Amino acid sequence: MQIDPASDRPPFEQVRVGIIDLIESGELLSGERLPTVRALASRLGVAANTVARSYRELEAAGVIETRGRQGSFIKAGRHDALDAGFAAAKQYVETARELGLDDSVIVEILNRALGRT
Repeated sequence: MQIDPASDRPPFEQVRVGIIDLIESGELLSGERLPTVRALASRLGVAANTVARSYRELEAAGVIETRGRQGSFIKAGRHDALDAGFAAAKQYVETARELGLDDSVIVEILNRALGRT
């Protein structure tokens, strides 16, 4: 996502539409965590208030949800199979971590399951 300073559309609107476009393309899935307001603002070269406004509008529209200190997450998705797959992968990672496996082992197990090793 990029902000076009020459656009007729204000930056907060470009961010809002950009996030919706990423959801519709399947690049952002239901349950996926968004960058913090400050991180996204820094990445896009805009003020934190610009991103905060976009997030507020997306939350009011039911597209994202904010979970306090945990951050903001995609609430509404467009790709049922991808969303379900992402949810299953998140559950697998949580279970594997509860079993005491570190991330490198989790990735190795996934690679083996995919037949890559």
